[in-house]
Amino acid sequence: YAIALATETQLGMTINARNLELMLRRLAASPLAEARLYSEKLYAATRDIAPSLIRYTQATDYDLLTRRNLREFCKTYAPEKKNLPPEGVRLLWSTPDADTKALAALLFASSVWNYDHCLKQAKRMDLRDAKALFKTVFENIQAYDAVLRELENVDLQFELTVSASCFAQLKRHRMSTIISQDYDPALGVTVPPAIRAIGRQKEFMAMIRKTNGVYDLVWQKHPEAAAYVLTNAHRKRVLMKLNARELYHLSRMRVDAHAQWDIRKLSEKMLKQSSKVMP
Repeated sequence: YAIALATETQLGMTINARNLELMLRRLAASPLAEARLYSEKLYAATRDIAPSLIRYTQATDYDLLTRRNLREFCKTYAPEKKNLPPEGVRLLWSTPDADTKALAALLFASSVWNYDHCLKQAKRMDLRDAKALFKTVFENIQAYDAVLRELENVDLQFELTVSASCFAQLKRHRMSTIISQDYDPALGVTVPPAIRAIGRQKEFMAMIRKTNGVYDLVWQKHPEAAAYVLTNAHRKRVLMKLNARELYHLSRMRVDAHAQWDIRKLSEKMLKQSSKVMP
């Protein structure tokens, strides 16, 4: 958590030609010199493998200008004061009557009835029968089994405030829509329990204050590059939409004794809030 985001790592990647072409084009449009250089190197290493497939690799006006223009437009609507989130997890929206609609989808998939009839029967179910049907879905599931796709019919949307370390794990859940903001020192930092346990929180926060000071200096001249000096403890806001099937998968992986503590804490809060609207 004390390591800077500028710290390098190694990466292994498997990718198809279509996604590689898209990656090259987006990297070429990045305001970061490192990303543009990486686009050039990656293209040089792959262009002779499938030249007929990897063709459109140059930055377009769409990639170059759209985000920039959107940010300029949004400045007009900035709040007078910095609006900080009260908590790291906030459920913004969920499918109305989600349990009923999930039940209807299960009835639909296991019958020859039309959806209207399935929805009607789902609404008639009492709590005992509804729980019995859901129990049938999960009673024989193993750790390596995928949850039935019927649960994809209900969605949830969250606003999350996460550390860089947590976000690195969260974004692996690709069967969801994740929209993230830039890292923002005003959101504070996530202090690992291990730092507190060894009595080094004071030194940790002193390092954070120095980091924030350098960030402010860099941001004044090169705002796009300022995040390089931040740490894995710094936070950003994330808008995440996922369906109940993916939430169940996330929970099985992350609400687990073996999961990393930061994303486990986040997932527990997401699950707790979800259970209130999908009991």
